[in-house]
Order: sequence, then C-alpha cells, then structure tokens
Amino acid sequence: MSTRRYIVTRAHTSEFAEPITLVRGAPLEVGERYVGPEGWDDWYFCETPGQEGGWVPAQVIDVIEGSSARAREDYTARELDVRVGETLIGARTLNGWAWCERAGTPEAGWVPLANLREITG
Repeated sequence: MSTRRYIVTRAHTSEFAEPITLVRGAPLEVGERYVGPEGWDDWYFCETPGQEGGWVPAQVIDVIEGSSARAREDYTARELDVRVGETLIGARTLNGWAWCERAGTPEAGWVPLANLREITG
C-alpha cells in the first residue's frame, strides 16, 4: 500500500470522545447507513458489546445474517484533530475519509478527504 502526503486545507475536530474500536472477528450489530451531503457513502452505525456505537465503513463489515455481523479486520473510528497547514501522511482511504498520521508524531486517525489536498511531486 502506497502512502500519500497531504496538506490540511480545512480544520477538523472530532465529535466523538470514545470512538468504536474493533478487533478482527468482533461481533457487530449493524444499524443505519449514513446519509448526508458530504458524499461519505457506505458508512454504517454499528454497536459492539461494551462500547458506545460508532460509524464503520462497509469494507470492514462481514454480514452474517440480517443486522448481525463481525469485523473483517481491526478497526478504530478514531478521528484526527487537524489544523490548516499541517502535513499528514495518508495510509488508506475509505468512503471519503483518509487514515492519516501527523508527520513527525505517532498521532493518527481519520480525516475527511474534503479537508485535505494531496501534495504531489
């Protein structure tokens, strides 16, 4: 998987203090699909025992039957708070979001792609 470098063009602050965090195989109860003007398609509100519910991308959900599912891989909904002008290293993009690390730090989380511009060259 190739990494990408981004510059933050619009600040982002997470609204979720305790993001859902899953290990591969964790049981899930799949709820509503996210609908909004942002173009963040294929995100589902999921619940797992012992945690608050959170948004999970369809690529991580392995439906067993009906709304019962399990996590296909380790996953966290942690978002990264960012400020305009910061440089980030993106490792993965899913459904309008990028998993990024803050350059030079161990801090990582999801950032909306609309808040980023890829640095090329």
